[in-house]
Amino acid sequence: MAAYHLEIYTRPTCSDCQDLKNFLEEHQIQHKQYDLAKQPEKEKELKKITGNRIVPGIVFSRSSMLGLRKKAKSMTGFEQNKEEIKKLLEVS
Repeated sequence: MAAYHLEIYTRPTCSDCQDLKNFLEEHQIQHKQYDLAKQPEKEKELKKITGNRIVPGIVFSRSSMLGLRKKAKSMTGFEQNKEEIKKLLEVS
């Protein structure tokens, strides 16, 4: 089981988003997904976390000893971050 909780921000017209979703499904990685076309209010959250509106927005967080979530790492784009994502998710 991965050490991180994963949240992704996507748009249906984004091919990199589709590749990310396929990758997560293929490796059976649990994640929370926000479709910005269906949840436009989440775009402000994405911009606050990553500093931009680029999708896919990928956010890894860990639980603290008290069970609270703290942000560990965020990135935008799947293909250019694929190897780092694999490492964080412990996927080969």
